[in-house]
Amino acid sequence: MKFSRMILLLLGGSRVASAFQSNSRRVVGERALRQLSATVEPSTKEETATIPDMDEIVSLCKRRGIIFPSSEIYNGFAGFFDYGPLGAELKKNIKDAWWQAFVTQREDVVGLDSSIIHNPTTWKSSGHLDGFSDPMVDCKETKLRYRADQLFYSPVVLKENGDKVGYVCVQEGNDEDMVKEAKKQAKALLKEKDMKGADIEAFSFKELVEATEEEMASIPSPASGKPTLTMPRDFNLMFQTRVGAAVDSDNIAYLRPETAQGIFINFKNVLGTSRQKVPFGIAQIGKAFRNEITPRNFIFRSREFEQMEVEYFIEPGDDVWPEYHQKWINDSKDFLLSIGLREDLMGWDIHEGDGLAHYAKACTDITFRFPFGEQELMGIAARGNYDLTQHSEGSGKSLEYFDEQSKEKYLPHVIEPSLGVDRLMLAVICSAYAEDEVGGEKRNFLKFHPKVAPIKAVVLPLLKNKEALVGVARELFERLQKRYNVMWDAAGAIGRRYRRADEVGVPFCITVDFETIEDDAGVTIRDRDTTEQVRVPLDEVIPYLSKHIDGFEE
Repeated sequence: MKFSRMILLLLGGSRVASAFQSNSRRVVGERALRQLSATVEPSTKEETATIPDMDEIVSLCKRRGIIFPSSEIYNGFAGFFDYGPLGAELKKNIKDAWWQAFVTQREDVVGLDSSIIHNPTTWKSSGHLDGFSDPMVDCKETKLRYRADQLFYSPVVLKENGDKVGYVCVQEGNDEDMVKEAKKQAKALLKEKDMKGADIEAFSFKELVEATEEEMASIPSPASGKPTLTMPRDFNLMFQTRVGAAVDSDNIAYLRPETAQGIFINFKNVLGTSRQKVPFGIAQIGKAFRNEITPRNFIFRSREFEQMEVEYFIEPGDDVWPEYHQKWINDSKDFLLSIGLREDLMGWDIHEGDGLAHYAKACTDITFRFPFGEQELMGIAARGNYDLTQHSEGSGKSLEYFDEQSKEKYLPHVIEPSLGVDRLMLAVICSAYAEDEVGGEKRNFLKFHPKVAPIKAVVLPLLKNKEALVGVARELFERLQKRYNVMWDAAGAIGRRYRRADEVGVPFCITVDFETIEDDAGVTIRDRDTTEQVRVPLDEVIPYLSKHIDGFEE
């Protein structure tokens, strides 16, 4: 009999109270633990590393209180999301881990929290007013709007004679989904041309922005299936607002589209107050806003998001920046692995030629294979001194640095590791999603790294109607609350409580049983990933958790 079923049956009988009140309580406790480890939680199990479907991720986040659609009672608001109880904790833990890795544990990086709204001239100087835009197309029939660089078109070419019979046009996604949709469109096209069943060449997709005006006249809209798309045109992504009571062009301002510019315009302030010398960095975590044409893929591309960025200032010179750039690439990857990202889902994208911004010397993206395809997770760019130059010219104030060793003045160059919190959170959830088999039963759980897990541990009294058990468990729970976000769960069979904890990614289940209170044998701590249990004395529980969560022993 499984322990969970055994407890349920015991609780239903009148003999339970007398059994636990007699000297046989310790025997029952020992038997319970043997049953627990022998039948419910076997140490051997098969774990499957899967890439979950995006619908599963969205459903899981809603069901477990991680992420909700914003304004849901008013039918939502596209591109905006709210973070629930678990999501708020997970997001905070990710930000705290980043800050600890790149600010607290470094002597050469300091923090900043700049305002969301800057003097509008900031965005003129940085180039955002004139150049921060995405190519946009409209479907003239359905009135739907698309980013042109997220639409891909391909000619439909007959294998028999190489004739081009038309085009297909699909939205960006993983390769399998794009080809599936293209085949569907091609099938309809061939039927319309009275060529049903004809063999065609493999699709050769190009971004819609590369299409000529002549091609655009034949490329179908994904919405209407007809050539009803406008030519691509630029759309500025900055959210406009007004500051003050007057309604005129003089009080127009913008919500920041990135956090980096707040760092550059504070370069002199930080330099003058922090006693830092080049090379050094300024880090910031904060909200940014972009009026995305088509927000999509859940929190991957939204209109309100958070960024974690460092601007690391170095001396100029083509022989200087490559070493710093590579070091930040390595440190960034190490950080991502340290919070639980699956290395098998990570990759690299090195920008070259036209893929580089006009001012950048180099840029390497760390990519991640999301359910909707491989996409940029974070970028590490060597930006030169473009930003400081622009703001120096725009403000009329010198942002030069005086090097006391060389006795020279110069505008420092910059290495910028930039990472989206929401995008990283999605990658963390995808990496944590796991399935295995425990005791012959399928288990779905979230394998969060203890460092970022929203709930670090759950405290479980073996039985909720035994005052001695509950008292010790409650005291331990309240001690742990002073350090970690922990959960109390006294309802239901112990196995069922384990499953509840697994589903929300709790790394450790701490059970207070009769051996705890009668034999001073400590508590059992169960590991979520292996399901193995160890006995730990009560006064060593916090050091045990600290070692596994924080990475050091007290």
